[in-house]
Amino acid sequence: MINDAKIISLLGLAQKAGKIASGELSVEKAIKSGKSKLLIVATDCSESTKKNYHDMAAYYGVELYEKFSKEQLGQCIGKVYRAALSITDIGFTNAVKKLLNG
Repeated sequence: MINDAKIISLLGLAQKAGKIASGELSVEKAIKSGKSKLLIVATDCSESTKKNYHDMAAYYGVELYEKFSKEQLGQCIGKVYRAALSITDIGFTNAVKKLLNG
């Protein structure tokens, strides 16, 4: 899928630019502090993890998408498995959302 490759590329660029929060504590901190613009949750994480992120995103008004596996999310940003990523930059957020909704 062409869009998936573009999303992966954008997430890598956002990581290099320091605009990604990854790992449970960092993602939670970004959401609660209002820095998170978009949340991407792995499709293969546990139901309780998904519910936790969905509830948090709804409460704090952050858009959430379920996309990629934990392994793929980690690879996007040059890390090991990641259950969730938070994008903290509006420019990267808009570009990724355009591809996710495209």
